Amino acid sequence: MTLDASTQDKSDTRAKFTSFGESTKADWDNIMVQIETTQARVADRLIEQLEYLRHDYGGFPVNRLEHCLQTATRAERDGRDEEYILCALVHDIGDNLSPYNHAAVAAAIVEPAVSKANHWLVAHHGIFQGYFFWQHIGLDPNARDNFRDSEYFDYTAEFCAKYDQVAFDPDYKSAPLEHFEPIIRKFFAPRDRTGEKIN
Repeated sequence: MTLDASTQDKSDTRAKFTSFGESTKADWDNIMVQIETTQARVADRLIEQLEYLRHDYGGFPVNRLEHCLQTATRAERDGRDEEYILCALVHDIGDNLSPYNHAAVAAAIVEPAVSKANHWLVAHHGIFQGYFFWQHIGLDPNARDNFRDSEYFDYTAEFCAKYDQVAFDPDYKSAPLEHFEPIIRKFFAPRDRTGEKIN
């Protein structure tokens, strides 16, 4: 994103308040411009975060980035749409930030950019993935059954069965991260957010 001169000037301006109670509309007009500047950098930061996974094997047969690439590549080769492929790519992006809560990290990242179904899939994939191995670590592999009433249960179970749990093959030829960069940039580009929830 290239900033024009008027935006560039505003991005160099900082508020003088020391508490929100002292802030003004002018302060917030400028801050809202800066949020868009920050949003314009999100895709680069996500790509950087995915790169951190390249050197983390965590005991698995492939590094964590390769697992994400395999999951996304399998989904793409199966004809899934770009939003689904994006979720497949970033579903484990939180692995080295919060291993026990990695699904929630990824879900928070994708929430503004994807459908409710795909957000739910990312948020719950960790529990659904447990179906295939939790018996080996003293957890209930059927814990996903607590979500049987969800309209997204089968959708998420299919994701784990077809793409996620099989994506640890050292001989699989995944597309490189660069192949998926346009999808990341498309879904995380600045856009009109009128009416969107801001946390």
